[in-house]
Amino acid sequence: MDTPLSTIAVVGLGTMGTGIAEVLALAGREVIGIDISEAAARQAVTSLEASTARAVGRGRITEQERVDALARFRTYDTVQAAADAELVIEVVPETYEIKQQVFRELDAVVSATAILATGTNALSVTRLAAESQHPERVLGLHFFNPAPAMKLVEVVSSVLTAPPAVEAVTRLARELGKEPVAVGDRPGFVADGLLFGYLNQAAAMYEANYASREDIDAAMKLGCGLPMGPLALLDLIGIDTARTVLEAMYSASHDRLHAPAPVLGQLSEAGLTGRKAGRGFYTYDAPGGQDVVPDALTPSPEAAAGTGREIASVGVAGSGTMASGIAEVFAKAGYTVVLAARSQEKADLAKSRIAKSLERSVTKGRLTAEARDETLARITAAGSLDAFAEVDLAVEAVAEDLEVKQQLFATLDKVCRPGAVLATTTSSLPVIAIARATARPEDVIGMHFFNPAPAMKLVEVVRTVLTADDVHATVRAVCTKIRKHPVDCGDRAGFIVNALLFPYLNNAIKMVEEHYASLDDIDAAMKLGGGYPMGPFELLDVVGLDVSLAIEKVLHREFRDPGLAPAPLLEHLVAAGCLGRKTGRGFREYARR
Repeated sequence: MDTPLSTIAVVGLGTMGTGIAEVLALAGREVIGIDISEAAARQAVTSLEASTARAVGRGRITEQERVDALARFRTYDTVQAAADAELVIEVVPETYEIKQQVFRELDAVVSATAILATGTNALSVTRLAAESQHPERVLGLHFFNPAPAMKLVEVVSSVLTAPPAVEAVTRLARELGKEPVAVGDRPGFVADGLLFGYLNQAAAMYEANYASREDIDAAMKLGCGLPMGPLALLDLIGIDTARTVLEAMYSASHDRLHAPAPVLGQLSEAGLTGRKAGRGFYTYDAPGGQDVVPDALTPSPEAAAGTGREIASVGVAGSGTMASGIAEVFAKAGYTVVLAARSQEKADLAKSRIAKSLERSVTKGRLTAEARDETLARITAAGSLDAFAEVDLAVEAVAEDLEVKQQLFATLDKVCRPGAVLATTTSSLPVIAIARATARPEDVIGMHFFNPAPAMKLVEVVRTVLTADDVHATVRAVCTKIRKHPVDCGDRAGFIVNALLFPYLNNAIKMVEEHYASLDDIDAAMKLGGGYPMGPFELLDVVGLDVSLAIEKVLHREFRDPGLAPAPLLEHLVAAGCLGRKTGRGFREYARR
């Protein structure tokens, strides 16, 4: 196992196997590609030729490097070809029967010192190793798709794996330019263990008709900075593959969050497995295609439109970062804005914060000095809600406390003119409970902006059972005018983004509690393997552990799912006053400013 791993066999030449072969060949390894299908082998060669040609065209490799890499890749239709390999990586279909058969055949072919790696992301490496005559040389080597681009490789040890084998493949991963993360043997490992629970909840949300597929995907892309929405990602992964992974995870965890949403089974049984079939949650231009085409579920612009109320002036209640950000957004869009706080001093301070923000935009060339002055001139700072008497839309952005918001809305009910739209920016409280503090709940709606409001494009538009149609149409039209992307959702805890985001964050904390992986490895896995802009622990410390705990509690109370119960470690850190960046310590420690 101390060999340099210069000759490597890849068994299974589908998309993943071909991608791994490309990485190895470009890194100077002799690659033996094995697939029982001659068509798959030919396609692998064709794909490698096309991919390396693109790399030459983009200046990533030279033509000579391309020629050399292609010469190092040879294909065969039998595992006998792996006889001289120092490492064999299998990426055959995700079933125990097929993988165990491959391992039995390899045992009879390879040398006693060769390392056998499985590319599984759902099956037990230990169970696969137990089928081998030399279980100590079996481990998991989980690449992510597309293998040439994705930096993460999970190196999975079973209780039987010899440390030298782990060291050898870890060293190889680094030589390939990858970031190896060492994990133990459990379904999903780190990245998929967190990712698939989130994807499953998104599928369940869609199945419940809580939000459209387009709104769910847009919410997670715009609200969390993800490269793809969850339903589009399920189509890319393969709905049948996702179901297999989730079933393996559920059999190990018995966590209802991992129990595959019924819609995954229905689509799989119907052969609607995603991009590879040409249809899944979305419809594509062809089997294997990437372009989404309209289908019966595609919303029409006419359906989304409606007759709303005229909005010319906006009142924003609050003096914090969110209130000033929202006021800035409306003023930039041409609305007359009244920014009201509990005192004139606080209102003036909030307006000065807007002035500084606009000045930064001018400095960065995003705004002209004239536009800055015009925007600021549209904002009037007021020390009382009485200034909202003539506004067409009142938006509250005060503390996330139900009693505080109810008192404010009772005041707005008395101050605002008949027909004014009243909006709350709550991220977790029931909008209907706020609306009932007024005598006109039909005029009340949720407008959940994301922080920082000037930069974040998403607004969750939250209808209650009493919200009037024209109020809903008004707010959607306003969102478009202020250059935000509205997504519709019902009045339940977490709406779209927080309902999907915080269970994922909570599960990451549980991984640390169980000593399965470190903070750093989990953060690295989600950034490198999932394309997340921040790892879960980085994000928790930015959001604030106290805020995160409050949202977790709201979700648990609403859905009564044991899997949503806040992780004890999160509760302990909050009790200790370790709230994240704002206190200098959360999951990590930070330098005090």
